[in-house]
Amino acid sequence: MMMKLAKKRWLYLSFIVAFLFLSLSAFHFYDDDDDFEISKNLEIYYTLIRELNIYYVDKPDVGKLITENINNLLKGLDPYTVYIPETRIEDYKVMSTGEYGGIGALISIRQEKVLVTGLYQNSPASEVGLQVGDEILEISGKKMQKITMDEIGDLLKGAANTALTLKVRRFKNPEIKTFTLSRKDIKIKNVPYFDMLDDKIGYIKLTGFTYDAAQEVNSAFVKLKEQGMKHLVFDLRDNPGGLLIEAVKIVNLFVKKNELVVKILGRVEQGNYSFKTTDEPIDTLINVVVLVNSMSASASEIVSGALQDLDRAVILGEKTFGKGLVQTTRPLIYNAQLKLTTAKYYIPSGRCIQALDYAHRNPDGSVGNIPDSLISTFKTRKGRLVYDGGGVSPDVKVPSEKESTLVDQLLEQYVLFDFVTAFVYDNKPTYANVASIENQTNLFDEFVQYALKQGFKYKTKREEQLSKLIEIAKEEKTYSDIENEIISLQRKLEHNLDRDLHKFEKEITILLQIDLASRFFYQEGEIQQMLRYDSQLSQAVGLVVNQQKMNEILN
Repeated sequence: MMMKLAKKRWLYLSFIVAFLFLSLSAFHFYDDDDDFEISKNLEIYYTLIRELNIYYVDKPDVGKLITENINNLLKGLDPYTVYIPETRIEDYKVMSTGEYGGIGALISIRQEKVLVTGLYQNSPASEVGLQVGDEILEISGKKMQKITMDEIGDLLKGAANTALTLKVRRFKNPEIKTFTLSRKDIKIKNVPYFDMLDDKIGYIKLTGFTYDAAQEVNSAFVKLKEQGMKHLVFDLRDNPGGLLIEAVKIVNLFVKKNELVVKILGRVEQGNYSFKTTDEPIDTLINVVVLVNSMSASASEIVSGALQDLDRAVILGEKTFGKGLVQTTRPLIYNAQLKLTTAKYYIPSGRCIQALDYAHRNPDGSVGNIPDSLISTFKTRKGRLVYDGGGVSPDVKVPSEKESTLVDQLLEQYVLFDFVTAFVYDNKPTYANVASIENQTNLFDEFVQYALKQGFKYKTKREEQLSKLIEIAKEEKTYSDIENEIISLQRKLEHNLDRDLHKFEKEITILLQIDLASRFFYQEGEIQQMLRYDSQLSQAVGLVVNQQKMNEILN
């Protein structure tokens, strides 16, 4: 009887597979062998899953099993080709629109604790008094034990004007607080900050390319012009990209109508397309310096690369990420979708800046960079040499300041985060503006005492290398021969935490001030405080007003 029921459940799946076969026959495949291979392997896969479901000793979770199979299949292509089941469609929409229904809080799981790590200004979470550092114990009756980030997201997100409750424990306070919130439509800004750096230089920070990114840049530019802007620093650092069409529109703000910005070319000829500027620009003469780094990717590289190819802006910073691939979303049955790479894009000089060659993997399956032998030279409109195969190289190279090993460990172990949480709770400081945070006394000294009291431990890179040497010596059974020398070297390399903390006092103090700015003045305050110590920005400011140097670079 059970066997008959199990087989009956598969009649529906049989219908689906038959539907897939009929669908395949409706398309023209350029290679009949490919057509046959797809049909054959789909049938094998169907019968395999059926046999597992009927005969496997334990009842398998077929949905989970197939989803994992799909994900593993796509991993062999590139990291941008992904399966989006119906349950994750809303998350995908957030990536393209920047909008979602929720409470406007950033959440993370740390040592099985669900913590609030950030808040958006004027969000439901900030309006009811939720604080960074709060531990969430329950969401609408659901306890936070053994929970995943996806599950937390599902609980917090929902339609606007729907209610939820949070049970929260505040730092150092055993009392459990209950908050009732009403979800709102949260719009993540593409331009979280813009301002005048002085009476002539404007600054615009662009962090994404969701819907309306170009309009946000346009609006910021117009407002800065009204304040007397004569030069612009346009910051694309750490911008992972987004909608291609928004990148085209942003380039259009600075170059004349009917200019080629980007071409996309793939296997399906009907999908090949050239994107040109379609509107009159807002300013084709203002000096523009674009800031980029290794995390500027995709649409950020279209904007910076096109402005470079058209000799419209000077690019300053570090070589960009190198993502020259275009993704398209295709609908699947049951409201699922497939986001897949369908083409490569080429900026005005004709180059593609894709850095990794997913089509030709190494024997071990790893992906390598485009080899130097295949990198080609191209020319900008005025004849400057530029190259493909590895991101957009800046016209002016200015490396970002790297954090010390000590500071990396302070961040990774949440020592800085926990100290600021404790500092705010104990001192309850108030600040008139972001700049006034720098007047906070005893901030660093209190941090040192906190780190020492918490027993913070870290290893320097030299100590890590010595540990590896000891392991190798023990494996080779030669440790006893060098034990005395190793002990002597350990003593010499041993760090002193109090001394090391003071050695990096400036770097630590800056990060503490940035965290405080984020908590009291949200994302805008965080960016403001970061810019006060930004060496790349300082060089951009010096360059953008130097007309002779700008001309030398662009010509």
